[in-house]
Amino acid sequence: MTEAETPAAASAPTQRRTVLHVGCGPASPHKLPPAFFPAGEWQEVRLDIDPSVAPDIIASITDMAAVASASADAVWSSHNLEHLYPHEVPVAFAEFRRVLKPGGFALMTMPDLQQVAALVAQDKLGDAAYVSPAGPITPLDMLYGLNSALAQGNHYMAHNTGFTARTLEAGLRAAGFPVVRVVRDGNFALWATAYMAAP
Repeated sequence: MTEAETPAAASAPTQRRTVLHVGCGPASPHKLPPAFFPAGEWQEVRLDIDPSVAPDIIASITDMAAVASASADAVWSSHNLEHLYPHEVPVAFAEFRRVLKPGGFALMTMPDLQQVAALVAQDKLGDAAYVSPAGPITPLDMLYGLNSALAQGNHYMAHNTGFTARTLEAGLRAAGFPVVRVVRDGNFALWATAYMAAP
């Protein structure tokens, strides 16, 4: 999903809404996508398993017991789900649903393995597919985790599962989200929005 296609902050809110930013990483004003701007309309609550990034809540996305049920208007997850093992993904989706308020939504992005596989089939496993703030990203990085971070001992960056648009949508629907939209952005990423109810 392109930034322009992310769900807009609908009509003018009467109070600030809460976005639970799971797997937030180091604090940065640029970590929220346009769905959560203008920023004054949203209160970011940062959750991460890594205490070194100083989150508001230290927890795994598969066990967010520290977050009250039906307490967040939105959940934002950028490149976290691929770090789980396949059997943990439904648990994380269930946690997303549990913490969302009625009418809330989960917005997530991750590598599109279908696009990555096309490069692998062209024997471009180690070639740069694009350049990120962390440097060149290869299909190998997208499949298994950012090699430079892993080499520095950051094992949180290892990838243990992956998705195509079809498998991501199927997983979210199986988790009980009645409305799911998945978009392939053409830049090696999937964007999914899973709604608690029709938007």
